Amino acid sequence: MSARSKARKRALDVLYGADLRGLPIADLLAEEQKRATARPERESSWPYAREIVTGVADHLGELDAVIIENAHGWTLDRMPVLDRTIARIGAWEILYNDEVPDPVAIAEAVESATVLSTEDSAGFLNGLLAAIARAKSGSPAPQQSE
Repeated sequence: MSARSKARKRALDVLYGADLRGLPIADLLAEEQKRATARPERESSWPYAREIVTGVADHLGELDAVIIENAHGWTLDRMPVLDRTIARIGAWEILYNDEVPDPVAIAEAVESATVLSTEDSAGFLNGLLAAIARAKSGSPAPQQSE
């Protein structure tokens, strides 16, 4: 597993825990920083994990708005917490991290959902994040046949 994939998993753990427990993201980020300092063998994945967590925290309102706009019939409250967290990370990478190509961000999110979430989550997140990427680039949505 690449350092970036490990970092995404660490960021997912922090953001999921904050959402699930209703705690401030900054509090869990500080806890994870202490763990990272105590375990130098995990250091390679920490800088990008921290970047993801702070990026999601800094843009949470905007990320949630774009997720709602592209989720077609799904509210944030209706989404499982894990899927909502994966969507936020993927949307942040698509919208705010030019170092990660959109297809990579989408594939990483789909992989996380495949391994960690429900049977339908990977397809849902693939469609959602692809729509966000298309909207970012100004490409029209694909036409559905009748």
